[in-house]
Amino acid sequence: MNKDVSKEVSFEPMEGYRYREGGICAAKGYQANGLNCGLNPVKEKNDLALFVSEVPCSAAAVYTTNKVKGAPILVCREHLKKTGNMAQAVIANSKNANTCNADGVEKAEKMCELAAGALGIRPEEVLVASTGVIGQVLPIEPIESHMERLVAGLSSTGNPEAAKAIMTTDTVKKEVAVEFELDGKICRVGGMAKGSGMICPNMATTLNFITTDCAVSTEMLQQALSEIVQDTSNCLSIDGDTSTNDMVLLLANGLAGNKEIVAEGTACRKFKKALYLVMLHLAKMLAKDGEGATKLLECTVSGAPDVRTARIVAKSVISSPLFKCAMFGEDANWGRVLCAIGYADAVFEIDSVGVRISSRNGVVEVCKNGAGIAFSEEKAKAVLSADEITVVVDLGQGNAAARAFGCDLTCDYVKINGDYRS
Repeated sequence: MNKDVSKEVSFEPMEGYRYREGGICAAKGYQANGLNCGLNPVKEKNDLALFVSEVPCSAAAVYTTNKVKGAPILVCREHLKKTGNMAQAVIANSKNANTCNADGVEKAEKMCELAAGALGIRPEEVLVASTGVIGQVLPIEPIESHMERLVAGLSSTGNPEAAKAIMTTDTVKKEVAVEFELDGKICRVGGMAKGSGMICPNMATTLNFITTDCAVSTEMLQQALSEIVQDTSNCLSIDGDTSTNDMVLLLANGLAGNKEIVAEGTACRKFKKALYLVMLHLAKMLAKDGEGATKLLECTVSGAPDVRTARIVAKSVISSPLFKCAMFGEDANWGRVLCAIGYADAVFEIDSVGVRISSRNGVVEVCKNGAGIAFSEEKAKAVLSADEITVVVDLGQGNAAARAFGCDLTCDYVKINGDYRS
């Protein structure tokens, strides 16, 4: 790749919310750590992460819809069932997905037992995640021999080491946090994520971990996560592949001191907005760091008859390999956008559709009422030379809107996945 690619993603402001440092440790009462235990032969790269709350947390989760599920997902589901959706710690490893292994569940349970023993909590209060190569037996010995050091190194500033430990083909760690006021208390939501390829979550190889000190009941926490994931993680596509290990875990320890959110209302809406900002930013970071990517792509659909249609159309455009290739080549081949809109699995009329392409370098309108219009190729080239590009689609058939996120498809994507196991 010859292009100088920045992986920084622009922040989206929202009145009453402030971005801050700290990732999963930004909220009160959380500590984290990450280190290399030997799963990754490159000793400078962390491969084992742990984060823990001072007190038990309400917990919520969404998982991959792939029929093949990693052993950690099966264990997380069982642990949350046992505890009534409560948890206190999460342990995660990279380099090995612990999927499609006869002893996978046994190894995932063992990871929880090791962490619980070192932390002095019950194994079912620990959730587990793994990412990496599928079908290789996970060696537990390196994890076991490094658990004492992993726990000893926990700190309220350990989030960067944890974020680096879950990276696979990621080129940068992905963290974000926001704070807001609720009942006169400062509340924070922070998160970290990993993922560069095999990403089309449909959660129903990205891992997302989110923490908050806001007091939220388990029921409302799950409701909020299930709702927000539809407009963030599920509107993300790098290559159309849904991983076996996709999951989002959300923990809330209540240490901010606000009145517990137990129903819909003003407090719940404020929390959901914070959660949305964190998950949106993580989704955009994942998109911009797609394997081999040089551009963050966003498709915004408006004028749709309903939100479902808007989401389907936006994701159809973002997922199109031909569109993604055109964006890499900085070619304003708008026909590929119309093609992707046309095969989207939704009902709408194509003859009222308009399309324009924008970036910090300007805007160019390429289609009106379902047909192409004259535009400057020179101006279009300038617009497409930016590293963040938005395709704006107006269906002209309603008031609903949605957006999806992805990246361009480059030669390096093929190279990375051609020798992924090595």
